[in-house]
Amino acid sequence: MFRSLLFIPGNNPSMLQNADVFLTDAVIFDLEDAVSIKEKHNARNLVKNYLQTSTVLPKQVVLRVNSVDSIYFGEDIKLLKTKKIDYLLIPKMNKETMHKVDIVLNDFERKNNLEQIKLIALIETAQGINEIDYFAENKRLSALFLGGEDLANDLEIKRTDSNNEIHYARSRVIFSAVANGIIPIDTPYTDINNVEGLRKDSEQAKELGMKAKASIHPNQLEIINEVFSPSMDEIDWARDIVRLSKENSDIGVFQYKGKMIDKPIIEKAEKIINKAKQFGIM
Repeated sequence: MFRSLLFIPGNNPSMLQNADVFLTDAVIFDLEDAVSIKEKHNARNLVKNYLQTSTVLPKQVVLRVNSVDSIYFGEDIKLLKTKKIDYLLIPKMNKETMHKVDIVLNDFERKNNLEQIKLIALIETAQGINEIDYFAENKRLSALFLGGEDLANDLEIKRTDSNNEIHYARSRVIFSAVANGIIPIDTPYTDINNVEGLRKDSEQAKELGMKAKASIHPNQLEIINEVFSPSMDEIDWARDIVRLSKENSDIGVFQYKGKMIDKPIIEKAEKIINKAKQFGIM
């Protein structure tokens, strides 16, 4: 379960060494877009050394690997042998990419006696959006992650604060993720100095159904965690509903402050309580 995920370039030693102190639910060690071709080998070695030697790791570790068709993918996934990586983040995901990754990882797991490797699909092309329902049901997937900047580039459109241009893509990611019981993760907000813009962007994504948001700077984490956490008002409401549902278990439907409460509302309250516990709010 996530609220926030922080990108850390694999070739940034200072950020790597502080990865466990950032207030994020997961750290994404990036070996792809954040690392130039000349730095690929160095970045991989730095991340490997960090994973092998650090006594304290982030809550959850995600490794953003290079494309399955690149010359780097085979070396990138060898970091799984450290057994310190919780998820691989696969770029430019589409139906064909999922098929190729599945084949490679099946072989890698067999040769290295590893359990099934969990994936997060980074969806950043029009093809990926169109084919999302063909790969979202893959049992390796734990989350679908919208890459808004690359998608806008693929569509040759401009990103705006209104987010009208990615509304459809956000919705497709959300519906496919929820339908398959996995987590929809929203694209990062790239203006790291615009605090109000980040809050508005995060709230808009949450209202649509996103359950988490990626960040590109530690300063963004406080707002993201706040927006994607249950509020105290929501928790108090959920506690009341769960308590009353137990007291009225023999009748099923009951009233709360003039409103009828039935099974879907009770389930919503239970989810809020579960999230609050998972994120250490209760």
